[in-house]
Amino acid sequence: MRGGADRKSLLIAVGGGVVGDVAGFVAASYLRGVALVHVPTTVVAQVDSSIGGKTGVNLPEGKNLVGAFYPPRLVLAVPEVLRPLPEREFRSGLAEIIKHAAIADAEMFAYLEKNMAKVQQRDRATLEYLVPRNVAIKARIVTSDERESGLREILNFGHTFAHALESVTHYKRYQHGEAVAWGMMAAALLGREIGVTRTDDVCRIVTLVRRMGPLPPWPRVPANNLIAAMGSDKKTRDGKLRFVLTPRIGKAASYDGVPLSAVESVVRFAPQFFCDSGKPNG
Repeated sequence: MRGGADRKSLLIAVGGGVVGDVAGFVAASYLRGVALVHVPTTVVAQVDSSIGGKTGVNLPEGKNLVGAFYPPRLVLAVPEVLRPLPEREFRSGLAEIIKHAAIADAEMFAYLEKNMAKVQQRDRATLEYLVPRNVAIKARIVTSDERESGLREILNFGHTFAHALESVTHYKRYQHGEAVAWGMMAAALLGREIGVTRTDDVCRIVTLVRRMGPLPPWPRVPANNLIAAMGSDKKTRDGKLRFVLTPRIGKAASYDGVPLSAVESVVRFAPQFFCDSGKPNG
């Protein structure tokens, strides 16, 4: 108000996912909505968070529990700005690219398996291939389900575990993509545990995620604490957890009625299966 902004004002968000989420929430709320433009400068923002209109802020009880669906007027994504990113920031964003491939693009998953070294070197041609392809995946899914009432839920592959990991560590240990990386491996293991995901696909997902590089370690907290944190997940229905799982590479769906014993098994098994550096034990 002090700056003289009115309903014809334009809010431009230049930055990563947090900047976009907060700016989007402000744009949706101020005067019941002003125009919004995203200029994403991180991998996560370019391939995921700036597309689709989800905005929000965290509460102590969970991630993005207050927010709005508010699509931007324009998203200006330039892959070249990703090249100077700090290593950890860049690596974290790769998790969202792997996620899109795992849930919706088997061809891109195979491309990543073949070209991960080029991705990590930030090869210009590779980034110029990956960014538009990921944007197309995200845009196609959100266009068919703007309010996250059906298909759009598959974009949360790995996120039930990821949000719980972020919550129990008070959002201080992981960048979001790092938590998603752990979450995807855990979701793959859960899928195998209940007979949804094939063993060879679990191996491919885990192997590709590990090739991202080292991750902050799985937290040393009781399994029950993590599972309790999952109860705040937005996909929870009537107190029952829902998980996005992959029947095969390139396809995903939401699953109700996952036995709590299977979730407990994965939560207890994950920190034993992976050592603190993100490499397998033994």
